[in-house]
Amino acid sequence: MFSEIRAIFSRRYLLQNTALELFMANRTSVMFNFADAATVKKVVHALPRVGVGTNFGLPQTRRISLATPKQLFKASTMTQRWQKREISNFEYLMFLNTIAGRTYNDLNQYPVFPWIISNYDSEELDLTLPSNYRDLSKPIGALNPKRAAFFSERYESWEDEQVPKFHYGTHYSTASFTMMWLLRIEPFTTFFLNFQGGKFDHADRTFSSVARAWRNCQRDTSDVKELIPEFFYLPEMFINANNYNLGVMDDGTVVCDVELPPWAKSPEDFVRINRM
Repeated sequence: MFSEIRAIFSRRYLLQNTALELFMANRTSVMFNFADAATVKKVVHALPRVGVGTNFGLPQTRRISLATPKQLFKASTMTQRWQKREISNFEYLMFLNTIAGRTYNDLNQYPVFPWIISNYDSEELDLTLPSNYRDLSKPIGALNPKRAAFFSERYESWEDEQVPKFHYGTHYSTASFTMMWLLRIEPFTTFFLNFQGGKFDHADRTFSSVARAWRNCQRDTSDVKELIPEFFYLPEMFINANNYNLGVMDDGTVVCDVELPPWAKSPEDFVRINRM
């Protein structure tokens, strides 16, 4: 089995540096949590000296497997390769997620991808128009000037001595958000039901429309969600293929498949355009 290991990354689990993630030759990965950081080091030195693999331009040493995200970023050649267009935006974002400690094996540290497109209402989408893209120089919570002003005012006027000042009361990525996005496919359906006490959420809170999700992220002061990688490669996540009863919204709308933007004629079309 050891000969099948292609990369070893140190990971955090429950905010502690006590985990390792092993990437295998068959393109799967497995994550282990140990008693303490000292045990992690012992395990790394007992495993093959593969570093974090050969994809990131880093030496295959045990020291690299134990390096911090900042150290991995500075030592890697991936940014230069991205700037030279040798790798895609998707590959670069996955690199950043991976070295930052985000992993498909932990819902609390799931990979994060940004909203890219800002127009989910038009019949046709002109990808040459800058106005159809989200401003990536700002976090999702600062895109709407009115809402950004609300967050800033709350921060400046905060007087609670027990709770530190904050701009955003929620996170851009949580386990519950990931389960919400992937509600229609297993094993995330089961994860969500276990999380919700065996039942689906209220239909009005269920992910039912891409356009509505985008609007909420622009207007709702408690919603600053970003996306997940599956928005760029998994059309199945938008289809209720298992015919789950996801309920009826207050306006009478039955929640089933995710409502796509008019410019997307199918889930496959949406994914294709979203990642162009």
